[in-house]
Amino acid sequence: MRIDFIKCHGSGNDFALVDARGVERGDADWAAIARALADRRGAVGSDGLLLLTDGDGQHAFGMRMFNSDGSEAETCLNGLRCVARAGFDALGIDQALVHLKTSGADVRRDPDLAPGVVTIGELAGPASLDVDSWPMHIGRHQNVQMPVSGLPSTRAFTAVAIPNPHLIAFVDRVDDAELVAVGLACEAAPDWLPNRANVSFVEVRGEGELFVRTHERGVGLTDSCGSAMAASLFAACLTERTRFDAAVTLRNAGGLVHGCAQADGMVRLSGNATWEWAGSAAIDLDRALAGDVVVERHFNEEIAAWSRVVGATALAPVRR
Repeated sequence: MRIDFIKCHGSGNDFALVDARGVERGDADWAAIARALADRRGAVGSDGLLLLTDGDGQHAFGMRMFNSDGSEAETCLNGLRCVARAGFDALGIDQALVHLKTSGADVRRDPDLAPGVVTIGELAGPASLDVDSWPMHIGRHQNVQMPVSGLPSTRAFTAVAIPNPHLIAFVDRVDDAELVAVGLACEAAPDWLPNRANVSFVEVRGEGELFVRTHERGVGLTDSCGSAMAASLFAACLTERTRFDAAVTLRNAGGLVHGCAQADGMVRLSGNATWEWAGSAAIDLDRALAGDVVVERHFNEEIAAWSRVVGATALAPVRR
């Protein structure tokens, strides 16, 4: 079989995006397609697979996201911006309510954060501190600034779901080796954390700026994770490292987004949805392999515009 897709990224978090509206295909097939297209050793390579899906009476369109291991995430906020752009282009709109796996999100076209950078705003949440719903069996219903006994770390973590589950630790300096060790402990799906969790180490870099580094469930160490940035911003406000309703720049290894968290748990992010190239690939479903890639178009101007952003020192904050 052959799949058409757009190779895209949000803040360096890259995906193959497929217009799956009107397509009837089982979850096992989509999981195999995700493993094929997201395999970094393969013909395409990405952090995961995004699907633009049909809307319903309440939602203009929907989104599904499969990680590189074929598991399906509740949401992906970097990916949501890319799906929103595709949905806007397909339907000729610039604002929508999007159906996610377990929730919904408001998205809109925002003013470009820099020349040539398509920018999408998204409102996600509410963030939840209830770890019983993950589930995370640690003998308490919340975990705010407390160690978690099942982890190979004595750091204090804050547990936030938005709706993906995240464990957030604030550090003076990110140590990738330590982060990966904690992430792998969660990735092993121990009895106390059967559905796994994302883990982020966060540096507070002065007034109004955070740096977020994430070991993502089903993916591994990533340049960027949108829901981790939202969860980290909410946790930073909750622990008084920054203020609710304040504009904050969230940096990561792949770039940045702007954000603003509210006390009710809603978090607004504004960031890029950048097209890199469009093409197709042959997919062997039985072996979950991609090959015979055909590139139909490169989006060189968008790639160059984002490259300029990554090196920029100051950008306009998110609209409230």
